[in-house]
Parts: sequence; structure tokens; C-alpha cells
Amino acid sequence: MALDRNVAPNDLNAFWMPFSANRQFKRAPRMLVAAEGMHYTTADGRQVLDGTAGLWCCNAGHRRPRIVAAIQRQAEELDYAPSFQMGHPKAFELANRLLGIAPEEMAHVFFCNSGSEAVDTALKIALAYHRARGEGSRTRLIGRERGYHGVGFGGISVGGIVNNRRFFGALLAGVDHLPHTHLPERNRWTRGQPEHGAELADELERLVALHGAETIAAVIVEPVAGSTGVILPPRGYLERLRAITRKHGILLIFDEVITGFGRLGAPFAAQFFGVVPDMITCAKGLTNGVIPMGAVLTTAAIHDAFMQGPEHLIELFHGYTYSGSPIASAAGIATLETYREEGLFERAAAIAPYWEEALHSLRGLPHVVDIRNLGLIGAVELEPIAGEPTRRAFAAFLDAYEKGILIRTTGDIIAMSPPLIIEKDQIDLLIGTLGDVLRRAA
Repeated sequence: MALDRNVAPNDLNAFWMPFSANRQFKRAPRMLVAAEGMHYTTADGRQVLDGTAGLWCCNAGHRRPRIVAAIQRQAEELDYAPSFQMGHPKAFELANRLLGIAPEEMAHVFFCNSGSEAVDTALKIALAYHRARGEGSRTRLIGRERGYHGVGFGGISVGGIVNNRRFFGALLAGVDHLPHTHLPERNRWTRGQPEHGAELADELERLVALHGAETIAAVIVEPVAGSTGVILPPRGYLERLRAITRKHGILLIFDEVITGFGRLGAPFAAQFFGVVPDMITCAKGLTNGVIPMGAVLTTAAIHDAFMQGPEHLIELFHGYTYSGSPIASAAGIATLETYREEGLFERAAAIAPYWEEALHSLRGLPHVVDIRNLGLIGAVELEPIAGEPTRRAFAAFLDAYEKGILIRTTGDIIAMSPPLIIEKDQIDLLIGTLGDVLRRAA
């Protein structure tokens, strides 16, 4: 029987939505039709306060004039230009501006289209770097339990969220995982970095002893694990991880797709924690979420290892059709200018203590078993309903949306990461409304 293609333009069946309960959504759609500043507008005309910066990405808020204008001008001037053996000025300008706010050890930028692509790019660079230096035996990659590194096969291989992995076969060979740093029995109700758990970094020494340092190419971690429910690095943990990787010649990659661009009050978490990796992956806030773009920042040592042999030969056989695309580059430049001119990174650092106090005021509400925060990130962990994991948090998400705030859930954890432009009264509204939702929760 032939399919009927005469469907309405807005029929909901055609779009298979990502990371969504498709059947539930299509029975009761939650449609966003406009956005400005701190708010979304729904299809029925309600204003919804954005407590998640879209999806951890709209750090400067929504519909920012400078970014909108930059995209419009660029589309009129140069819509597309290839980055294979060709170039256009704005990609180079954006790369230099990125390095201007990055740790000074970062010297080169490789552009891609998303956080997932940034991770897979960094992993490939790590493997190729060791081969270029004559250490081709270094093929093993180390991730971390409960880590999220996007949805490419490299990213889900080093990632450690079970449901993101279990349906997709054997994944990459030669991957191992460090333990996560979530220790609720020791660090519950922590404000900022937890005091306990730095010794978990020493598990890398065990993996080195098991596999041999000469087989390990790289370790990748999120400085703050976001998508799994805001798991914070214990004090001293990242420093120990850096020392061990350096000792054994292993590259350290920070996945800063979430923490990059002011989320902790600094351009990158590497600067906030004072720990510099060999590579940084970023995306999301790079263009304020307006247009897909990602990037890998590397040290000069990594880049220069490839710059050998005849100059007419390609040094790295990797890239994307849209690497450093003109419109995305224009959006990135305008985004960085918006952050700088409005002092949004500094603003995030200044308002973080108020955010912390407000968030921890939820302690003692029904079913709240833990609260965690750092910078403008926060998590409220709920006690699961027996036999029905995720249901309590998802019900809170639906109720919150009806009450005019947007939150995000992962498992039975409510995660929030508001735009850096949030005001104190908007924090009060966001947390106050969430408190009302939790008081009503079953």
C-alpha cells in the first residue's frame, strides 16, 4: 500500500525526536514558537522562563541582536565556502578570537559542527598524534563512568551513560573507564566542589598498570559532568589526573561542551580549576546555540607533530563539509563579542553565590535527597519512585513547564543551567516555582 504523502505541514508523526519520549510528546505537545532574553513563548502564548539555557547552549540568552545581525549579513555576503584547500577570513578570525580567551597553552583550533563531532575529532587527533610521533602502539582510550561525550561512536565508546551505549553493539575496541566521582554518602549537600574523592583519579594508575602506558593514547573527562546529572570534581581530582597523564605521556582531553563559555564564570573550566589539558572540546555556547558549530583546541605540540614532510601533502585526513562555515563563524564572532561587551563571564561569577543560596533553599522539600552546584549549574536529585525510575523527575518537568519554567531532567535528577544574563528576581522565580512543583510532587 502506497504511503499517503498528503499530510499537513505540521503533522507531528514525521519527526522522530531525539532523546525524547516521542509518544508522550505527540499526545500532548509542548511547542515553543519564539524566544527573547530569558524567556520562550509557547504556541498558546505563555511565557516560559528558560532555566536550562536551551540545552546548556544559549549562554547569552535568546534572540541577541548582534548575533542575529551577523548571521543576516553573512548570508547576504558569503553563504558557503569550502574549508578543504580553501578558506574564508571569518574562520581564521574566529579561531584567533577563541585562542584569545582560551588557556594560553592552546595554540590551534579545528572546527566541526557539534560537541559530538568535537569529541570524535579530538579522539582521532590523539590517536594520529601518537602515530605521527612513532608511538603507534598508543591506541587505547580512557573515558569515565557516567560520562557523556556526545553520540558519535567514539563519544559513546568513551562515554559511560548506560542507556546511551547498550543498544549499539560492541562500540570501539580498546576502551576502558575510570570510576565516576559521585559519592553521595560522603559529599551530599555539597556547595561547590566536594571535599572527598580526589583519590579516584589514582584509578588511572591501575589502568596504566593493567594495560601499559605505552598502549594508552588519551583520557577524556568532563571537568563537570553535566548530562548525567551535574557530577562535580572533588577538590584536587583534576590536578591529580593531570599529573598522572603527564607522567605517563598520555594526552588529557577536557570535554567542555557544557562548561565552556562562562558557565563557571570563566571562559573555560580549565581556567576556573587551574588545570590545563592537551585538548579542549567545545560547542554549544560557541555560537550561543544559534547555529551548529563545535571546535577542538589543541596545544602547539600536538599540531606541530603533524606538520612534517612535503608541504603539499595533507597532514590530517579528517574534516567536515561545514568545518568553519562562514555563517557559523560569523555567529561565533558575534557571540564572543556579546560575551565580552556585556561582561557575561564576570557576571556569571558574581551572581553564582546568589544562585547557590537559592538552590540550596530547596533542601528539606519532599523527595529531595541531594543538591549540587558550581558556577551557574545546579542539580536537585530526587528519590526515585520504587520500581518506576525517572517518573518522579519527569512529572516535575511537566508540571514545571505548565507553571512557566523550563528545567531539564536526567534520570531522577533535575538539572538547571540558566543563561548568564539571569537576574536575581528571575532566580527567585525559577527556584520558587520549582519549590512549589516539588511540594506537590507525588
